[in-house]
Amino acid sequence: MAVQPVTVVVRRRVKQGAEVEFERAMREFIDFALAFPGNRGIDVVRPQPGGSRDYTVVDRFADWSARRAFKETSDYRNWMQRLRELSEQEPYIEEHDGLGGWFTPPEAATPSPPAQIKMALVTFVGVYPLTSTLPPLGAWLLPSVHPLFVNVLVTGTIVAALTWLLMPVLTRVFKHWLFG
Repeated sequence: MAVQPVTVVVRRRVKQGAEVEFERAMREFIDFALAFPGNRGIDVVRPQPGGSRDYTVVDRFADWSARRAFKETSDYRNWMQRLRELSEQEPYIEEHDGLGGWFTPPEAATPSPPAQIKMALVTFVGVYPLTSTLPPLGAWLLPSVHPLFVNVLVTGTIVAALTWLLMPVLTRVFKHWLFG
């Protein structure tokens, strides 16, 4: 198995009035992080003047062991506490391995989860046709197999179809309604 690079995306909203101090602390933190073994670079997306106070930091590591070693240091914990004191809330952190993490758009907003009723309706649209057609199809295709085993196969097929086929498609189809 090949070693996969790790990309960490951190978003923070700086407390109003703490921007200058946060910027100074961030520069010092970046110097600290870049000196750590296994760090492969940091990019910072700063807020636009007059806009939000959101900073996005994209930090790249050689692999998970380098990321883990970095997070386990007391210096890292001290830096996280110092930056937290200058931020409005806990940071939003995403960790990705492989090439996909290199293409995470740092300026992308973190969407709020859709309303539960919307999630339920989209899930219903995916589940209903599968649960209406696959159980009778399984019984018809496997008439000599015990019904409980057929049920296990059908349920596994429904879960797999929802996870890897239907829900990704339905989420894209209904994205404006879900996340609008």
